[in-house]
Amino acid sequence: MNDLFSKVSSIECDSIETWQDKIFLTFDIDWAHDDVLSDTIDLVESYDVPVTWFVTHDTPVLNRLRDDPRFELGIHPNFNFLLQGSEVGGKNAEQVIETALEIVPEASSVRCHSMAQSGVLLNQFKEYGLKYDCNHFIPWHSGIDLRPWKHWNGLIKVPHFWEDDVACIEEDDKPLVELGNLSGLKVFDFHPIHIFLNTEVLDRYEQTRPLHNNPKELIKYRYEKSGTRNRLLELLS
Repeated sequence: MNDLFSKVSSIECDSIETWQDKIFLTFDIDWAHDDVLSDTIDLVESYDVPVTWFVTHDTPVLNRLRDDPRFELGIHPNFNFLLQGSEVGGKNAEQVIETALEIVPEASSVRCHSMAQSGVLLNQFKEYGLKYDCNHFIPWHSGIDLRPWKHWNGLIKVPHFWEDDVACIEEDDKPLVELGNLSGLKVFDFHPIHIFLNTEVLDRYEQTRPLHNNPKELIKYRYEKSGTRNRLLELLS
């Protein structure tokens, strides 16, 4: 296994060697079709690196992830329906968290869809036995050297400094290899759909939404030049 890469669960706030000079690959699976998700798994498996996957839904592909000791699963609960006044995903925050943990009972980390967070949610995460909260995005170009820290309730906060969809919005083409050489905590956030499409601008993602569950057609819209997939491959290699 590549020692340069590590899992979120290996981070200890008081042990700088657990995160300094390490790269943390995280993936929000965001309800990706099994073939889209498997495409990303195939890619990272070929590089023998540890990965933290934030899970949105139950799928047989989770068994494949669990069978690989290089991988770990966290939860990616969606509180957006509640914020919109809908009970589609649960009547309250507790139900949303419980549903996510029913799918991934072994989870120690959480990153919410849309990075929703509040003091109430953080306390609930702690009460449900989660250890790592990964809901802060502080972009690399802020110039801030990141590090993990302990929330007052004991959760370990793990911010990320690069996210593929935001890079597409900002047209941020900074080589990820260069970012991997920066000091401080280096957590990258990818999404399988953007890797599959090799997204370079979000219009590609938005315009192909009707095909996201039809990978045989969706593959025809994969960007042929430099995009998210290329950037991940450059980082891995």
